[in-house]
Amino acid sequence: MINVEKVAELTGHGNPIFTLELSQKPGILFTGGNDKGLVEWSLEDNAFIKVMFPVTSSIYAIHCPAGRPLLFTGLRNGEVLVFDFIEQKVIKILKHHKAPIFDIKSVNRKNELLVASEDGSVSICNLETLELLYTVKVSHDTIRSICISPNEKQVAFGCRDNSIKIYDLEDYTLLKALHGHTLPVFTTQYAPDGTYLVSGSRDAQLKIWDSLSFELIKNIPAHLFAINHISFHPTQPYFATASMDKSIKIWGSNDFKLYKVINREKGFASHQLSINKLAWNGNHLISVGDDKRIIIWDIKFSE
Repeated sequence: MINVEKVAELTGHGNPIFTLELSQKPGILFTGGNDKGLVEWSLEDNAFIKVMFPVTSSIYAIHCPAGRPLLFTGLRNGEVLVFDFIEQKVIKILKHHKAPIFDIKSVNRKNELLVASEDGSVSICNLETLELLYTVKVSHDTIRSICISPNEKQVAFGCRDNSIKIYDLEDYTLLKALHGHTLPVFTTQYAPDGTYLVSGSRDAQLKIWDSLSFELIKNIPAHLFAINHISFHPTQPYFATASMDKSIKIWGSNDFKLYKVINREKGFASHQLSINKLAWNGNHLISVGDDKRIIIWDIKFSE
């Protein structure tokens, strides 16, 4: 049994919100989209704090690497702004791509930053020096998502050519290309125990892949339209999906059953347009969308 209650709605963005990220500092949220800046919010007061810094084009990706006082912001123009929390300013602009940046992740074990672009390549930088180490050409088309396996041995890239490319994080060699989706893959997430990978696509299908054999375990016709994001609960055996069909769905991560639908048709004061990104803050699920709203949901799990 899952009970859902809307806790708060944060407003202030004047345009669609494409992405969000929890800060390394508890109780702080960052959001970005088709606005003129990256926004900081308090999750303790559920209130606007400030615009961190201005941007020259839309924000598609935000990343706060664990244990470092840095915030990376990927822009539509291909730049990545590096903000230092100690210096309280943008200390560097990475210009390794000329096409939009769709995802940014880091590999703590190797002190490396991965940046995925519409140009089909991933730039890999040293997290200490911020210098470019190498560039990996993953696809002839856009890379929409990056997902690092829990043991930091594999990375999965969701691609616009309908494929998922799995690379070895030691030497960035291609391990496997997964085919099955019929439209671009927008999101990929490894299960917390690393045993399987979940992918979501513009084809509205969820696919579950074994992370060792790379075999397809299950296909779920999950939504009516594109699945924009997948997010696993940090401790409970569930994951949530966000879709262009204006719904959030909560699934069992052990049985892959649908347990809850959050949308306006189910009586929730939810998003009116595409839901683009999710984040779990404990049992609070945070969603952002094209309707310019940030919604915080309290998810209660019971037997």
